Amino acid sequence: MEIKEIRQLSKEELKNKLEELNKQLMELQFKRRSGVEKPHMFRVIKRDIARILTVYTEKRGEESE
Repeated sequence: MEIKEIRQLSKEELKNKLEELNKQLMELQFKRRSGVEKPHMFRVIKRDIARILTVYTEKRGEESE
């Protein structure tokens, strides 16, 4: 996901997307033992999670001001 797409999501949508990405990451970690088809997905998912957390924190900060 690109940051532009993430910034357009509401806080609730960000939470849902974060849960979805965490599930995907967990599934990949379980598959790691048997060999993952796309090992680059670990990095992609972790970066998306970091982006979502950053935007969520920004939105939370705007709310308190």
